[in-house]
Amino acid sequence: MTSSENTNKQKNNPLHGVTLEMMLTQLVDFYGWEKLGNHIDINCFQYEPSIKSSLKFLRKTPWAREKVESFYLYYGNPPWRKK
Repeated sequence: MTSSENTNKQKNNPLHGVTLEMMLTQLVDFYGWEKLGNHIDINCFQYEPSIKSSLKFLRKTPWAREKVESFYLYYGNPPWRKK
């Protein structure tokens, strides 16, 4: 795959340029840990949550990361999605 093909492919990716840390920080800032834990049933959001421990878990657990990414995309009308 050439770099221009890769760039065009990423252009259609709504998460292009959004790191997991950025996504999680924005969700926590907007919803808070309690609401986020209510919406996404993952223990790292419900028991002694922190950005660092959540990132560690999400990077190792694909199904959990997919839940966070889906939530971010679906409920992505908060201020950070405004262009």
